[in-house]
Amino acid sequence: MAQIKKVYLDESEMPRQWYNLAPDLPTPLQPPLGPDGKPITPDMLAPVFPMNLIEQEVSTDRWIDIPEGILEMLTIWRPSPLVRAFALEAALKTPARIYYKNESLSPAGSHKPNTAVAQAWYNKEFGIKRITTETGAGQWGSALAFACALLGLECKVFMVRISFDQKPFRKLLMNTWGANCVASPSNETEAGRNILAKDPKTPGSLGIAISEAVEAAVTDPTGQTRYSLGSVLNHVLTHQTIIGLEAKKQLEKIGEKKPDVVIACAGGGSNFAGISFPFVYDKIHGAEIDIIPVEPTSCPTLTRGPFLYDHGDTAKMTPLLPMHTLGHSFIPEPIHAGGLRYHGIGPLISGAINDKLIRPVSLDQLECFEAGTLFAKTEGIIPAPETNHAIAVTIREARKAKEEGKQKVILFNFSGHGLMDLTGYDKFNTGNLVKHEMKDEELFKYLKELEGYPRPVGA
Repeated sequence: MAQIKKVYLDESEMPRQWYNLAPDLPTPLQPPLGPDGKPITPDMLAPVFPMNLIEQEVSTDRWIDIPEGILEMLTIWRPSPLVRAFALEAALKTPARIYYKNESLSPAGSHKPNTAVAQAWYNKEFGIKRITTETGAGQWGSALAFACALLGLECKVFMVRISFDQKPFRKLLMNTWGANCVASPSNETEAGRNILAKDPKTPGSLGIAISEAVEAAVTDPTGQTRYSLGSVLNHVLTHQTIIGLEAKKQLEKIGEKKPDVVIACAGGGSNFAGISFPFVYDKIHGAEIDIIPVEPTSCPTLTRGPFLYDHGDTAKMTPLLPMHTLGHSFIPEPIHAGGLRYHGIGPLISGAINDKLIRPVSLDQLECFEAGTLFAKTEGIIPAPETNHAIAVTIREARKAKEEGKQKVILFNFSGHGLMDLTGYDKFNTGNLVKHEMKDEELFKYLKELEGYPRPVGA
């Protein structure tokens, strides 16, 4: 096999459709519920999302066409390269072949623009003028600010306070693209004011920021504002599958029949879904692939969160979703992987967990930063703290292949670079980064609030 470092696709080879996992899950996806415990209808979501995206959210079509206007914007950075990690392989002395999909090459530095440009495009087509959103580490807020700049839309971003303080350059990115970024919780919404009244020093959470962004959208008296979510929901995860669909074509180009292991970090689930869902499809149809989402031990939604109906936000403004959850009031430790500090996970991913199609793993941030540092010293790119979680499990799997003497093919999603996350590396390098694992009593405290909530079938 030729020693090819990077595998490219021509723009003409870009996927023209997104893959929707919903119709292929062995156990049918259960519907979101309203406050009365009854399934919500599309019109109930209309104040929050444009109807063209609501139609995608509830779609049971396996393949969804990508409009030409979106494809044109995606070509600014897509197709992204598939890269062979030769130097990392050599450092680990592994017989495994390690490939990563480099999603850090987008203008915002991560995978997030794959859905940001799609959502902004659909909002503009529907006649919307302004979009509100939340952001954890700032990757999603930056991506949506970029997308709105391309399409001439106003953008308001509520950024989780701890990340707002840790990562000031993310705010500057958003400002440069014309977006207004404020720390969450803020005094601009009722939800934010209520949280600050209880705890003025709260580090914030994605659940709180979502509450603020939804409130800001639905209270606009002009009706020209909608909310945009960067993860969790079906249509968002579906937009990201362009990553895995490209990766399939690239592996085929160099004669790799299939990966043995597919890995990505998981917060709300978008980058994990993006790389993995096309391979979950193969697994459903008989392929032997170990598919691993990776999360922090301080926010162990997939590995320790029960499968329940819960709100996607702290103020309970969103519908009840069937998902693995730590409870909508959960405030995780202020770890540097801000994009992984979310209490829930996408229902499609929860379904894949319950159907035993994927195998979640949780890791401490010290192991993850150690892995990211090794990657930077071998492959040259400094990864985002979130991406370090995927790299750490990749290293585990490569060492396992060495112990077993197996020439496995390992594919992981390099979801973003860490050039704006260097304060985390500084803490790691100076010995000031600490371990944290969620205690059982902490988990029980937040889940107690869900007593009496509807239970999904199989919970």
